[in-house]
Amino acid sequence: MKIAFYCPLKSPNHPVPSGDRLMARLLMAALERAGHQVEIVSELRAFMPEASSAAVGALAAAAEAERGRLSARWREGGPPDAWFCYHPYYKAPDLIGPALARDFGLDYVTAEASYSARRNTGLWAKMQENVLEAVKLASVNICLTGRDRDGLAAVAPDVRLALLPPFIDSGLLRDRQPAPQPGQMICVAMMRSGDKMQSYVMLADALARLAHLPWQLSIVGDGPRADEVRALFAGFDEGRVVWHGQKTAGEIADLLSKSALYVWPGCGEAYGLAYLEAQAAGLPVVAQETAGVPEVVAHGHTGLLTRPGDIGAYAKAIERLLMRDGERSALAAAARIFAGEERSLDRAAVRLGAILDQHRKRAE
Repeated sequence: MKIAFYCPLKSPNHPVPSGDRLMARLLMAALERAGHQVEIVSELRAFMPEASSAAVGALAAAAEAERGRLSARWREGGPPDAWFCYHPYYKAPDLIGPALARDFGLDYVTAEASYSARRNTGLWAKMQENVLEAVKLASVNICLTGRDRDGLAAVAPDVRLALLPPFIDSGLLRDRQPAPQPGQMICVAMMRSGDKMQSYVMLADALARLAHLPWQLSIVGDGPRADEVRALFAGFDEGRVVWHGQKTAGEIADLLSKSALYVWPGCGEAYGLAYLEAQAAGLPVVAQETAGVPEVVAHGHTGLLTRPGDIGAYAKAIERLLMRDGERSALAAAARIFAGEERSLDRAAVRLGAILDQHRKRAE
């Protein structure tokens, strides 16, 4: 199929790295590997941090202009076969695709759409209506987590749903042979407000309880809260925490290959592709059993997951794997297979291709 690809939250071409941008790129790669022709058809960013009449009106006008532009283009050169929207939700609804899909008779597909009834307040309620309209229109809604699937099923029981577990392109990570240094831990995360900052706070607190153990932590990442993140770790002895800043994918793969343990609490994580990348490199993960983290880390098999918010339990899990290298090594071996093979781009391309084939035939 010729697929028109659109990401209302953040374009795959956006200059700032993030999990959303990476997942969008991975979905495009999987679609292409499954034999489809994929084109990013709009760079319109629909993300609204706060709802206001002015912001909603401006977005509606911009979306109308995009629909006009694409309609004119397709009337002249022919439309695609399908519109694929990645990650529509109340702060970034798809205001372009549904109307075009109806006008041109396209298959409409969503991936990682989410709906939360508690957001039905004020102007956000209208944005939620747009998301629900898109979900109901879709020939299939591809969910990356069971939590998202259950949320959509609860509000719209008759919609068509399919599960595609989160995945990565593990090539760079699998190319490097693990050479873990004893006590070497690592995390890779942006330094920004909200859940990311909360995870840094929890990690610093947990490690403060393990000062009696020999360990070193590499922190990869940057962002607007970088100074505050550094301040959280200021009380540790010199050399305990190594700051790497923002790194390329190849540089991150090198750092992961030399580490023994991936530590990131994962407060509010939708799922966390960084967990899969770490596991593909041969690192077991220590995280919380919260939000979408259990979708990408198998407790007792590829890492350890602790009760949400229990800093003591989190510190003890890190201590356990620092002190029991046999257990750490067994988890590492299983993690490398799980993320590098079961959650590979090739495996995802097969799954995604089958989902689209199945639901396209139903539509016909």
